[in-house]
Amino acid sequence: MALDLEMLDVDSSVQVTFVGQIRNVSTQTTNITYKIDDGTGTVEVKQWIDSDTSTSDPGGAEDMNKAKLVENAYCRVWGRLKAFNNKRHVGAHVIRPITDYNEINYHLLEATAVHLFFTNGPPTSKDGQQNGGKANGVVGGNDMNGRSMQNMTPLARRLYNALKETPQSNEGLHVQMLASQLQAEVNNVYKAAEELIGIGLIFTTVDENTWAILEF
Repeated sequence: MALDLEMLDVDSSVQVTFVGQIRNVSTQTTNITYKIDDGTGTVEVKQWIDSDTSTSDPGGAEDMNKAKLVENAYCRVWGRLKAFNNKRHVGAHVIRPITDYNEINYHLLEATAVHLFFTNGPPTSKDGQQNGGKANGVVGGNDMNGRSMQNMTPLARRLYNALKETPQSNEGLHVQMLASQLQAEVNNVYKAAEELIGIGLIFTTVDENTWAILEF
């Protein structure tokens, strides 16, 4: 979903993803706070620093991403909408720099559509009736959290459905359990997970081998 700060209620169960431009970066001992403008408003995004991860793989992909998350750069955020002392912020699961600038244009169009949906209601059809459906215009069965499944590999679809339908704790499911359930090679499950992480449908939880659904 696109982020419209004025329309969202703070709820610890609400998960969001959005694209924005970094206006300020503040590095603390325990977290990095980014002030991000997505075109509908500005919000602080806090990403907690995992000292074990940062020391175990110096110069890895996570460090490379952080190096590119600088003022005026664009990024995509996945996280939870939270509030502290009546001030809203997003607790980030993942922040990555934008490499394809078409993603920025897509986000601006999506943010406009979502804002219009919540302020004016669904668009009207030719006969003047309002159409039902979701704010992002995706209706019906062949979608995952409003994203089309058509471009997903078959294993990525099966992995997503397994994560969605299998009973689990907040920690999600481990790769070994998923590989056994899907009767697939572990390496192939990792590739499918990377595909789903890349478009913001799942995220890592307790470690890099355990995943859960990002629900919107």
